[in-house]
Amino acid sequence: MYYVNSFFVYSILGYFFETIVSKITGNRFESGIMYGPITPIYGIGVVIILIVSKYLFINLHMPRWFETLVVFFSLIIILTLMEFIGGILIEKLFGIVFWDYSHLKWNIGKYISLEISLVWGFLSIFLIYVIKPLLDKFVVKIPTFITYSLIIIFIVDMIFTFIKYKKI
Repeated sequence: MYYVNSFFVYSILGYFFETIVSKITGNRFESGIMYGPITPIYGIGVVIILIVSKYLFINLHMPRWFETLVVFFSLIIILTLMEFIGGILIEKLFGIVFWDYSHLKWNIGKYISLEISLVWGFLSIFLIYVIKPLLDKFVVKIPTFITYSLIIIFIVDMIFTFIKYKKI
């Protein structure tokens, strides 16, 4: 249940993070396509970060600074691929482009850029060493009935989202 709870906690935090960034930068964009305050790409990304970093830290057997460097670059590659695939899927499934990096200097198409990839790498390390230790105290205490309730709410939200954008 740890990873499921992490998915929900970080999806909700991702929604609020993007909402705050939108207000600060004045770039009036919405965080995600769902009705509720949840942006699943953040939850998926964080679960990937948690799994990859745990695997690498357990199996590398090298100095911690070198392991952190390997995790940093591994997550840059993985999260950039996830962002690329996610951008294409959202556009194909829903006909919406939620982000477009074509205005950035080091872009590769509209869905990825070196600048943003580096941000994901640094945020991943910050998450692993700062945010995760703080939030794990909360994540592990989420009762099972809350998790199941969130799963049901998420599924219902996904159904309504598909109906809204696909006109099913």
